Amino acid sequence: MSTFTGPSRLPWYYRIPLFGWIAKDIVHGGRENILYLIVILLTALVLAVKTWGLVALGLTALASVPVIFLLLFLITIGK
Repeated sequence: MSTFTGPSRLPWYYRIPLFGWIAKDIVHGGRENILYLIVILLTALVLAVKTWGLVALGLTALASVPVIFLLLFLITIGK
């Protein structure tokens, strides 16, 4: 007889190798992990701009439009 109870009920994004490790650290770790994530994202943005030029910066700005729109919507509602 085994004591295996089945697969764990972790969110799907915990199973993605690099992203899952960072997500677990942010959820279960200290506040400094959020700062590390910001540094990682800014470093990736700088490297992308150095590699592909302003196209990478433009695509980053284009991808952030829905996030900013959602934030403005939440501020307007008052949450």
